[in-house]
Amino acid sequence: MSYRQELEKYRDLDEDKILSALTEEELRTLENELEELDPDNDLLPVGLRQRDQTKKTPTGPFKRDELLDHLEKQAKDMKDREDLVPFTGEKRGKVWVPKEKPIDPVLERVTLEPELEEALANASDAELCDIAAILGMHTLMSNQQYYEALGSTTIVNKEGLNSVIKPTQYKPVPDEEPNSTDVEETLEGVKNNDPKLEEVNLNNIRNIPIPTLKAYAEALKNNSYVKKLSIVGTRSNDPVAYALAEMLKANGVLKSLNVESNFISGSGILALIEALQHNTSLIELKIDNQSQPLGNKVEMEIANMLEKNSSLLKFGYHFTQQGPRLRASNAMMNNNDLARIRRSDGPWHNFSALQLDD
Repeated sequence: MSYRQELEKYRDLDEDKILSALTEEELRTLENELEELDPDNDLLPVGLRQRDQTKKTPTGPFKRDELLDHLEKQAKDMKDREDLVPFTGEKRGKVWVPKEKPIDPVLERVTLEPELEEALANASDAELCDIAAILGMHTLMSNQQYYEALGSTTIVNKEGLNSVIKPTQYKPVPDEEPNSTDVEETLEGVKNNDPKLEEVNLNNIRNIPIPTLKAYAEALKNNSYVKKLSIVGTRSNDPVAYALAEMLKANGVLKSLNVESNFISGSGILALIEALQHNTSLIELKIDNQSQPLGNKVEMEIANMLEKNSSLLKFGYHFTQQGPRLRASNAMMNNNDLARIRRSDGPWHNFSALQLDD
């Protein structure tokens, strides 16, 4: 018979009838047994980790300060244990005497002129450091001290040989100043086709609304003077990329476009690359360091479209795969060669054109 079957006989027992038949002492014993206690639980107070087994009545409330005073007094009244060997202060053993360093006989025979001896004896650490550099003893100083001493006719080391272990003191580089471009004023200049406005720099201005960035793209469709647009770190996303792609199809003046360090996904990047088929003025495009990787498929599509483009000369993106990277590099190299041929005059231009046709 299994253990579960043995327990079936207790299913129909009346607990109230059994408890009513117990005496008061038996009920107290049962209560102590059924009390849920956990002596290993550090989260419970000490009084709840085990049941109270004290039979004596409390003598009074707990007084922590009086208990600490009593323990301190008891510790002071207790005599220290006597040492097995009493301390007398007597010194034992031999007194340590440092060994004398042997003198090199070669150095002992070296004698200098009295003037040099006096000059070296009165020389400062900085002067000794420069002398060591002139003599080629570069191990006694840092590289910076060594080359500065050789390249100057005056004493440049002000700290002496003690500064060898110190690191080179680098000049602090100040933080880059925030972009001072007025977004609204610049947008009005783009809309009004201002001839003095040839570069729009909105880098690292993170509070530009997305509709404002799309308004820039819309205004650049009919602008005839802006040649460079940079929106690095402006939190631009795919809608901005789509608006810029439509702008590239209509704009014939823009030379450089930089959309690095933004939140443009692969679809937005492909829209920009596809727009290059309808644009022959753009010669520089930078799309690197987006919030998420573009992926192998997008990189292959980018390489295919770059091979079909003949006007783009600079493309800023770090490919993760070697195949698309090599194809894009060759495409940019071919475009630069074609641009160089167009700038050439005379028979060299005709010869290169024939070679390309073959």
